[in-house]
Amino acid sequence: MGDPEFKIRDLIRRENVTVFSSNYALYGSLSAKVSETLLSMVPTIETYSIDESFLNLGKFREREVEALARELRDRVHRWIGIPTCVGIAPTKTLAKVANFLAKKRPQYRGVCDLRSSSIRAELLPTVPVDEVWGIGSASAAKLARLGVQTAADLAALDPDNARALMTVTGGRTVYELRGISCLPLELIEPTRKGIAVTRSFGASVTSWPEMREAIASYATRAAEKMRRYRVAAENIFVFMHTNTFNNDPFYSNGASARFLDTTNDTGEVVALAVRLGERLWRDGFRYSKCGVIITELMPETIGNRPCGASWTGRRESGPGKQWTSSTQPSGATLSAFSVPGRRRPLGSSGRSIARQGGPRDGMNCRRRRRAREPGLGLMSSVYVL
Repeated sequence: MGDPEFKIRDLIRRENVTVFSSNYALYGSLSAKVSETLLSMVPTIETYSIDESFLNLGKFREREVEALARELRDRVHRWIGIPTCVGIAPTKTLAKVANFLAKKRPQYRGVCDLRSSSIRAELLPTVPVDEVWGIGSASAAKLARLGVQTAADLAALDPDNARALMTVTGGRTVYELRGISCLPLELIEPTRKGIAVTRSFGASVTSWPEMREAIASYATRAAEKMRRYRVAAENIFVFMHTNTFNNDPFYSNGASARFLDTTNDTGEVVALAVRLGERLWRDGFRYSKCGVIITELMPETIGNRPCGASWTGRRESGPGKQWTSSTQPSGATLSAFSVPGRRRPLGSSGRSIARQGGPRDGMNCRRRRRAREPGLGLMSSVYVL
């Protein structure tokens, strides 16, 4: 776990540390490009997280798999500029163990293959049990009391004992470490239950126009996410609070409201979010964070405004505010909500922002780029089943 920047500023100055803010839009863009690159070579992929993917290579001949994994790794690096490591195994849990070894041991040159039971017997005793997928510190402590210290020890544990100790997940983990697949690829993304857009401010917010701008921006982003995932909201929650780590007077509050009908309409989401924020606002405080959380998501229905429809209009959230959304020829929906106020995003201090530009669009971009940009410490993981 890291420390807040303000707690270690003396250390940062003394050691001449360069600090960069996060850039989630860039990370998401790069993650999507990595997935597109992988799909250019394999038929099925499960995007597990922003920097992890599972691939099914069951249709390839066994002797082709490792060479294909190295070509995948090379192509992602050439096209996107991001280093990756690839773990090959018959189950998801073993594939993640293989990926761990590929990262930690230079002799594998970024690709570790655990399909062979003899190789697993050699390597699993070298992997600490808390590096196994799903084994956190609490579970590792319970296992240690039974003498289970490594992945090999866990694979040898009786599945019923593992289930009693760590619920059904523990039993599955034992079987997975033995090479018996219990976790198939999830090719359909599960329905989302909520969407949150929250940020800490780079500088304290002390005026309602600044806070209104932030809330409108976050609500716009939340509406964009809903349309991307083809869901609509029944409920919205807005919060704001001051800094708990300084001596300023403390204030924290939140409010929720229901929409008249399920919606992913930018104007409706922004208008209600701003009204809730106005209800919460109190003068005389130095606010450090606010957020918009969408809950009770439902699949888009025919009663919702169609995703991708073109419309422009004014909303009741006050003079000087207007929203637009239109479908571009490429099919991408662009949304914007303009309010009077600052141009600089409130979500960062603006002092050291991670590089904004990602790799050039198009999968035919082959120019070699630096593997790591300043402020962009990304490494992608690929798990091959």
